[in-house]
Amino acid sequence: MTKLSEYIAKIDGKNHTPAIDPETIEISGAYVSDMLSDVMGSAKPGQAWITIMRHLNVIAVASMTGIPVIIFSKGNIPDAAVCDKALEEGICLISSNHDTFTLTGILYNTLGL
Repeated sequence: MTKLSEYIAKIDGKNHTPAIDPETIEISGAYVSDMLSDVMGSAKPGQAWITIMRHLNVIAVASMTGIPVIIFSKGNIPDAAVCDKALEEGICLISSNHDTFTLTGILYNTLGL
């Protein structure tokens, strides 16, 4: 497990839900997918979800699966409606300019796996 705040620092991440403190979120791993049904069927609670998708449906899927944070790769930034819904659901939204592969590798190393 690692604190989300530690991971954000390593990926030069930007928090789009500043009312949610990344210091309070523990990450146990990650799920990487851009297909909603795949995430719904396979992601585990406590994992970070790394994706390029930034539409409103990602919040519903994260909420259903117990995902506390969505990491948007390649500089993708969610719009205000997505950020507002994430705040309602208690889901932290982070973006980074790194590509998905790099973000996954950094988290893997941070977790000490």
